[in-house]
Amino acid sequence: NAFSLVSGSRSSKTFKPKKNIPEGSHQYELLKHAEATLGSGNLRQAVMLPEGEDLNEWIAVNTVDFFNQINMLYGTITEFCTESSCPVMSAGPRYEYHWADGTNIKKPIKCSAPKYIDYLMTWVQDQLDDETLFPSKIGGCSRVARDGPSWLSHALIRACRCIPGVPFPKNFMSVAKTILKRLFRVYAHIYHQHFDSVMRLQEEAHLNTSFKHFIFFVQEFNLIDRRELAPLHELIEKLGSKDR
Repeated sequence: NAFSLVSGSRSSKTFKPKKNIPEGSHQYELLKHAEATLGSGNLRQAVMLPEGEDLNEWIAVNTVDFFNQINMLYGTITEFCTESSCPVMSAGPRYEYHWADGTNIKKPIKCSAPKYIDYLMTWVQDQLDDETLFPSKIGGCSRVARDGPSWLSHALIRACRCIPGVPFPKNFMSVAKTILKRLFRVYAHIYHQHFDSVMRLQEEAHLNTSFKHFIFFVQEFNLIDRRELAPLHELIEKLGSKDR
């Protein structure tokens, strides 16, 4: 169960603060639905868009969850990922990543893996915190629902269902794809450069389940170009064939 990662991992350390989905919100309900279906053990089924749900909202909820999972996984191995052990951000000898975000750093820069991942996770966090990109509001009463007593929250959420919420922007899907493409690079770095540390910490089951969930999700909605997945191509094939 990928969600045991958060509660069952021996280390509760996260690399960046955990991103919470407001309890009582529709997105929180979607996350709970995802948890329940993941518990069934059928990951291919668990990633499918639930009937009657909005695709953008489903992708938003899962993107937040993957950020939290990777955040925790990388948090367990930060002491092994240092300027000296990882002077460049790589995924094996054939793949090296240089950082640019298009705003603060426009020209790609070569930097160490810990620096790159810090840039990357800070950038993702900024996107997830941007209400114009990742709206968490359902209609005008969402803030009351979020901050008020739970009985009021549930009543308001039900009442607000018919009120249009803040719409997802036109560029939402392209931003979500960029986030997931970059989060994949953290998985790739962990697998290629730190899997021995993961094994020593006995976290490999968490890593494998989390990555399998991530890959099945991005494959289901075609969110990452196959060329970007090349550093872990063999592992992805293996995970897919086991599930057929």
